[in-house]
Amino acid sequence: MPAMHLCDITMFYAPESGGVRRYLDAKRQWLAHHTLARHSLLAPGTRLAQDTPGTFTVPAPPLPFSNGYRFPLRRGPWVRKLVELSPDLIEAGDPYRLAGAALTAGERLGVPVIGFYHSDLPRLLAKRLGPRTLPITQAYVRRLYRRFDHVLTPSRTMLEHLQELGVERVSVQPLGVDAVGFHPRHRDPHLRRQLGIGAHTHLLIFAGRYAREKNLEQLVEAFKRLGPHYHLLLVGPDMPFPSNGNVSCFSHFFSAQELARMLASADALVHAGDNETFGLIVLEAMASGIPAVGVDAGAIPELINPAVGALARSSAPAHLAEAVEHLFTQDVAAMGREARRQVEAHWTWDRAFTQLFQTYCRLLGAGSPEQETGRRASA
Repeated sequence: MPAMHLCDITMFYAPESGGVRRYLDAKRQWLAHHTLARHSLLAPGTRLAQDTPGTFTVPAPPLPFSNGYRFPLRRGPWVRKLVELSPDLIEAGDPYRLAGAALTAGERLGVPVIGFYHSDLPRLLAKRLGPRTLPITQAYVRRLYRRFDHVLTPSRTMLEHLQELGVERVSVQPLGVDAVGFHPRHRDPHLRRQLGIGAHTHLLIFAGRYAREKNLEQLVEAFKRLGPHYHLLLVGPDMPFPSNGNVSCFSHFFSAQELARMLASADALVHAGDNETFGLIVLEAMASGIPAVGVDAGAIPELINPAVGALARSSAPAHLAEAVEHLFTQDVAAMGREARRQVEAHWTWDRAFTQLFQTYCRLLGAGSPEQETGRRASA
């Protein structure tokens, strides 16, 4: 059969966006190196254009206070562009207007449409707007994701949530990490000097966008409790915290290379979010050779086990502080080495995309994945 044409569509692709963009960029690179598949990406932009080879934009207004995201208001232009691109399979990466556009275009083209459940919309809105929104958004998610030919979710926790809502055609598709870009060799002692902390102070880092569900206020309060022997570095756009006492804040977007340097230079990652659908930053920290502290909620426990980190009972400051203190009663360097080993064994992008490509081939009734990937090697 001719090489398959795969198309991703999502609003979660912006200059300073996080995990979904890293997933899509890594997938494009993997497909180019390992298969003959052609990949297109459709995302919001300032104009109707082809920004880079294979990346197409459709105008959409900016979403205020969102680090560059744009929110499409009309479905029609997106449907027309998808039909014009004429892919063999469409993957929708968000649960909003573009998911409906993907489904409509899939019906017109007669091609399968996958919904990737990157964001737990009901719990996200309940956290921000209150629990009364939960039944409304659950009903919306149920109706939407039942329409897809298949649904992917990055963790077992999210799989169970969708199955509880009555979504049946769903499977776990774990994400991965760039184990070359994130590596212990990027450790740089200059970071401690830059922060003005000594060799005996425990340096912990959180990296990501500021959002209510990340529970960063609780995390800052936990470090006030921990005192001067522990130092927290917050890294990400629009962080509202001043650098003060044992908290330092770098409030802007960093490249993957700079983030890799800071992760490898810390003693551990600390993540206070209790509603994560996966937790890609945890894997990036583990690949960098440092252990992680997280909350025993959401998908984080699927990544952090006692050999590579510690779990707090909740996101309450006292529980976070307790988990951080517990981590440093152990051999942190050995845990970092084990974290790196587990990433290499289980969490590489190659492993993730090999599984994903098998799903694509199955939905398309294509030749075996081995035949499709092998053709690239012999081409």
